Amino acid sequence: MDTEIPGVLYAKSPNAAAAQLVFDSPHSGSEYPVDFDFVAPPDVMRKAEDSFVDELFQDAPAFGGYFQAALFPRSYIDPNRSLLDIDSRLLEEPWPDRMAPSEKTRYGHGLIWRLCPPHYAMYDRKLGLEEVRRRIETYWRPYHDLLRDTLSAVNREFGQVWHLNCHSMPGTSKPRGGVNGGSGGGSVDIVLGDRDGTTCDTVFTQVVADTLRGMGYSVLINDPYKGVELVRAYSDPKAGRHSLQIEINRAIYMNESTCERNGGFDELRANMGTLMGAMRDFATAKAALRI
Repeated sequence: MDTEIPGVLYAKSPNAAAAQLVFDSPHSGSEYPVDFDFVAPPDVMRKAEDSFVDELFQDAPAFGGYFQAALFPRSYIDPNRSLLDIDSRLLEEPWPDRMAPSEKTRYGHGLIWRLCPPHYAMYDRKLGLEEVRRRIETYWRPYHDLLRDTLSAVNREFGQVWHLNCHSMPGTSKPRGGVNGGSGGGSVDIVLGDRDGTTCDTVFTQVVADTLRGMGYSVLINDPYKGVELVRAYSDPKAGRHSLQIEINRAIYMNESTCERNGGFDELRANMGTLMGAMRDFATAKAALRI
C-alpha cells in the first residue's frame, strides 16, 4: 500500500511481483517546514539536498521493490543520523538524555545541523529542547519507523531483504586513498558503502559495483563514504538483513550551481533501472538457494 505523510515522507509499494528489495532516499526532500527559520543563504541550503535522487530511483516498484523518500530537507533534521548525535552547542539548555556526538556533529552536521556547508551559521539563535523533540517526533521518527517496518516485513516474508540507501555526493568528492578513478580531477562517479563489509553480504556489494562499472561508471567501495545511520541501524547480515549505501556524483546528472537536471539525467535514471533489475535478479537467485 502506498503511503504519504504530508511534508514528511512518501512511500510506494511494488507494482510488479514483489521482490526482496527496499530503496530509500532520506536526503532528497525539498519541502521546507514553516518553522525552519534558518539564516544561511537559500541557494546554499539547496546545495545540501540530494536533489532528484528520489526521481532516479522512483521506478523501484516496477522492479518489485519498495521505495521511500523524505519530503523534508536533511538540514532541518537528518534522518541519516542517530538520535544520540546531538550538538550541544546548538541548544539553549543541556540535553537531558544520553548523547554520543559523532564526527559529523563536530563539523556542525549532526542530527540537527548547526552549520550549513561550507561555513554558514544555520540559525541566529539557540534551539529549545521542545523544538528539537518536535522535529524528532514529527519527522525523524516516522521516517525510521516506516523504513524499519518495511525492512522487517520483507525479511519476514522472504527470509532476507536487500536495502539500497540512496544519496548523491558533490562533484568535488574525492577518495581519501587518492585513487584517480572517476570523472576527472581525481573524483569518482559512484561510491558504495557497506561499513567495511559489516552491513551486507560483500558479494552483493561487488555485484552492484560490477553492474555499475559495466555501464562505464568509476566505482569505489567505502572510500570516501562508508555509510551512516540508516545502513547501520537496521542491517543484520546474519539475519538476512542487508543494507548498502550508494552515493552518486551530482555532476553526472545535474548542474550543481543552479540545482537543475542536466542532459545526463535521463541516461542515469535509465541506468539505475538497469541496476535495480540486476539487484532483483540477484535477490531472486539468492532466495532460490534458500528453498
